[in-house]
Amino acid sequence: MGSTTPAIRGGADRRQSTGRRGAVVAALMLSMALAALDSAVVSTAVPQIVGDLGGFSVFSWLFSGYLLAVTVTLPVYGKLSDTFGRKPVLVAGAAVFLLGSLLCAAAWNMGALIAFRILQGLGGGALQGTVQTLAADLYPLAQRPRIQSKLSTVWAVSAVAGPGLGGVLAAYADWRWIFLINLPIGIAALWLIVRHLHEPQRETARPARVDWAGALAVFACGGVLLTALVQGGVAWPWLSAPSLTLLGAGLALAGVVVAVERRAAEPVIPGWVWRRRTIAAVNLALGALGLLMVAPAVFLPTYAQSVLGLAPVAAGFVLSVWTLSWPVSAALSQHVYRRLGFRDTALLGIGLAALILCAFPFLPYPGSWWQPTLLMLLLGGALGLFQLPLIVGVQSTVGWSERGTTTASVLFCRQTGQTLGASLFGAVANGVLAARLGGAGDLDSVTRALDAGTVPEADRRAIADAVHAVYLGAAGAAALAFVVLLLVAPRRFPVLQE
Repeated sequence: MGSTTPAIRGGADRRQSTGRRGAVVAALMLSMALAALDSAVVSTAVPQIVGDLGGFSVFSWLFSGYLLAVTVTLPVYGKLSDTFGRKPVLVAGAAVFLLGSLLCAAAWNMGALIAFRILQGLGGGALQGTVQTLAADLYPLAQRPRIQSKLSTVWAVSAVAGPGLGGVLAAYADWRWIFLINLPIGIAALWLIVRHLHEPQRETARPARVDWAGALAVFACGGVLLTALVQGGVAWPWLSAPSLTLLGAGLALAGVVVAVERRAAEPVIPGWVWRRRTIAAVNLALGALGLLMVAPAVFLPTYAQSVLGLAPVAAGFVLSVWTLSWPVSAALSQHVYRRLGFRDTALLGIGLAALILCAFPFLPYPGSWWQPTLLMLLLGGALGLFQLPLIVGVQSTVGWSERGTTTASVLFCRQTGQTLGASLFGAVANGVLAARLGGAGDLDSVTRALDAGTVPEADRRAIADAVHAVYLGAAGAAALAFVVLLLVAPRRFPVLQE
């Protein structure tokens, strides 16, 4: 495949690398915790932030700006890590993230805070992509589920503990501490990386060349299109001038990206990412995963509070149980894919996920808390069986010099799927609510009424119908992933010999 794998010279170097691996894994887990905790911690402190800085009309950009910056930089960082090595990219990304955190803590108004959140996201893209790539570098294929399950556990713990930590800091300290808390974690991760991560020397036939024009084009195109998806139907109607202008500009920039990348000697997004069946299938399947994840993550808490009548903490528990079964299933998936193969294991997982999502609309109204909780527990188990075999499998089909680009493309597609899902399912939910309530409101207005404790019975039934429709849409996304894997992915991934 035209890739090279770095060789560690001599037994002494191998023993030294093995002795340092535990410290590097700890650094990766700390780095992942920075990215995983961020949005979960910030979300619970929004009332305090808005109360101090103002800017209620634009506070959603605290999350949208960060997400945009992370997503559009993933392909760039993936290519840079293949060109210059993982360590300099990870160190630079962590440093930018910590600088952004420090500036966020010093923000004097909402505009400054949003700008510094975008700076955080520019570093967060390096953290997410490079950590996943290094995880594959450190371990041979047989041991990769071990590190991937550890990283999944970091995400699970962050999802459960993040909102509580953010609430405590905002209530008993100051909202600025939700950003300052990143500094000791990040500094510890940086120290471990600088001290213990030593990448072997690689022999290169030609000097490294960076496709800066392609990187700029990818950044501009992704930023414009994702802004259109994030803000469409929220800040302005889908068929309004701003939406159509952004979508048109994004499509034009996509043409620029294709033209620039075809001429580049070392393109940021090389054509082989989509020409190889395995990588293309995994990209599309994990894009569908990002799409379907929006249904529970965004809409289930509102359902739990308005339809089931649960308190916010209990509603959060209903959602969080899938973060408990997901890493457990991911850790155990190796026993399945060693027998069935990567593709068939993922097919089993996404097939089960589709059935579970289809079962949600058949829950009784209003029902009991344990029913959606059980479904979420099962869904986490099914998705763990789906996602990890695909990531481990696709990383194992490429050598060192292509692994960063491959991993970044997979993560980019998943992030883009989540952005598309938030817009698509938001439109579905609002459409159902408008039909049930005679055009009297959307999900945001109903949620505000819920906060005031004044949701009438008709609205509760409308919310249940809207969330049921969203879950059916998520089941459709799962079915799409199933079909893509069945028709596009090879039954046996072309794993490279290590």
